[in-house]
Amino acid sequence: MKLSIIDQSPVPAGATPAQALQNSIELARLADRLGYERYWIAEHHAISALASPAPEILMTRIAAETSAIRVGSGGVMLPHYSSLKVAEVFRMLHALYPGRIDLGVGRAPGGTPLDSFALQRYRGARLSSDDFPDQLLELIAFLRRDFPSQHPFSRLTVSPDMPGAPEIWLLGSSLWSAAAAARLGLPYAFAHFIDPNPTRAALEHYLAHFTPSAALAAPRVMIAPGAVCADTQEEAERLLSSARLFRRRIRQGDVRPIPSPEEALAELGGSGGGPAIDERLGDWPRYFVGTAERVRDQLIDMAGVLHADELMIVTVVHDHRARMRSYELLAQAFNLARRAL
Repeated sequence: MKLSIIDQSPVPAGATPAQALQNSIELARLADRLGYERYWIAEHHAISALASPAPEILMTRIAAETSAIRVGSGGVMLPHYSSLKVAEVFRMLHALYPGRIDLGVGRAPGGTPLDSFALQRYRGARLSSDDFPDQLLELIAFLRRDFPSQHPFSRLTVSPDMPGAPEIWLLGSSLWSAAAAARLGLPYAFAHFIDPNPTRAALEHYLAHFTPSAALAAPRVMIAPGAVCADTQEEAERLLSSARLFRRRIRQGDVRPIPSPEEALAELGGSGGGPAIDERLGDWPRYFVGTAERVRDQLIDMAGVLHADELMIVTVVHDHRARMRSYELLAQAFNLARRAL
């Protein structure tokens, strides 16, 4: 089983966004040594708790600081940007770090409606329908150089022009994204940590309806759950309380940095309402929490049922050292092959 990391660059209460970005770089170096497959950077806008609105910039630094791990976006929120510009950015990354760059694409806004409006490339009358499918097809054509000969864009050269291309993944947390990935023959990464309710239905639909493409002959499934590992179950649940309060605050429009466990437990009440009572949605919890062996067994069970090739783990806690330790424990439990860098 391949393990990867999705990093939202969380800003702990009492720290600065600059420190959070340095934490991301340090964690990426560790993940490279531990044998993780990929390190993806999320895109979030106008939120004090998460420090990276521009994953392509942080990707450049992280790829320079690592040697073997694949580096990608988790993801680029394509509706905000022109397809050509995204293609140019990721061709640049591919030229700098050939064979190591992933382009994860999503259509979620990554922020509030006001953030989305401010980011819009066109602020006139709203389009009558979502143009994301057309944008995605255009982006793929730019990256793979396969516009029809009569298309005006077939005359464009996307530089840097060199062999190969970034690996394209479609990201999502809904049946819509599952259907789109299946229809286009793209690998599919499901954000279980965002909404675990449709996980089984979305992935079953993707697997049942997958259409082979020139780039992908068989379906590829990656699931992104949350996980917090510690030396004891109690400590893992204590650490998780920060993520639980953070998520509750976000639902209320409160975008403050990640609270400490002490602050979280005080606000959530006592022990936080017990062991992750709001994590069980759908068939599996949003966050898997406990000792690394317990979390490993639960993750393997989910991956086996859903025929996942890879797990991409998100861990949001207040203490950066505890986050590093969680990923280290999980790598040990999965027997990842360490890299001699």
